[in-house]
Amino acid sequence: MEALPQTLLFGILRSGLYALSALGLAISLGVIGVVNFAHGEFVMLGAYLGFWLYVVLSGPLGLGPEVSPLVIVLGIPLSAIVLFALGRGIFRFTLRPLLGRRELDQMLLTFGLAILVQNLAVIVLSPQALDANLGWRFELLPVGPVSVTYARLAAFAVSMALVVGVYALLARSQLGKQMRAVAQNRLGAQVVGINVDRVYEIAFGLSLALAGAAGVMYVFQTQVSPFLGLATILKAFSIVVLAGLGNLFGVLWASLLLGIAEQLVSQYVPGGAALRDGLFFLIIFAVLVVRPGGLRRAHG
Repeated sequence: MEALPQTLLFGILRSGLYALSALGLAISLGVIGVVNFAHGEFVMLGAYLGFWLYVVLSGPLGLGPEVSPLVIVLGIPLSAIVLFALGRGIFRFTLRPLLGRRELDQMLLTFGLAILVQNLAVIVLSPQALDANLGWRFELLPVGPVSVTYARLAAFAVSMALVVGVYALLARSQLGKQMRAVAQNRLGAQVVGINVDRVYEIAFGLSLALAGAAGVMYVFQTQVSPFLGLATILKAFSIVVLAGLGNLFGVLWASLLLGIAEQLVSQYVPGGAALRDGLFFLIIFAVLVVRPGGLRRAHG
């Protein structure tokens, strides 16, 4: 049990990026009612934007491996803006015409979009995984009896800052109040004068912007490849199910539970390193069988 504090710390730090990845999917589902199966692919695109920025800054500009903070400072706004604009365009020209049709049609569209984006990335960018040689990716920072890499700590801090910022936007801003009103009752929101189509479009753009920001942070955690999106969407979907479909504020706690559970399984279960990445399936199965409402029902 000596490794327990270190294990719990790794799980907590892992949960920050999980929350950022899952929050965009939760917004798409909670506000618009669309399950975006292409969400992971947009995280992947954000990761490539972050990686390209790293290459430009460390190569032609000659900043070297010390460029890591700039990748965060410049990469997140860049990726978020690009993906926000892309999201609004995708919604306007593909999803909007399907909103009045069966949910299956919407899911098939986003599933097809996921396959299209992934295969385009393979063709255009190459299937070879890329790794950023970030200056402080593996440097350790002692924190009492445990230690953590600067990269993990930075990814957690930035991810949580973005998640808290989005929560503040949803809770206090006029746009956030409109999103929550539309999510609760679309017809009622229209009656009081809210432009529902505009709110939907901005919500989907925000969903992809968060995916892009999460992608940049993945550059600090793992290799970038066209296949990054699959694992991302599976874990994000398990978090959304655990939180309760449409429960935006439950995403944070669900991410924390998944992150810690993965680390505990990896550390203490024989063969846990291989089982860890399949834990999302057990979580989805258990929640759907035992508590279909997720954490939302647990909190009333």
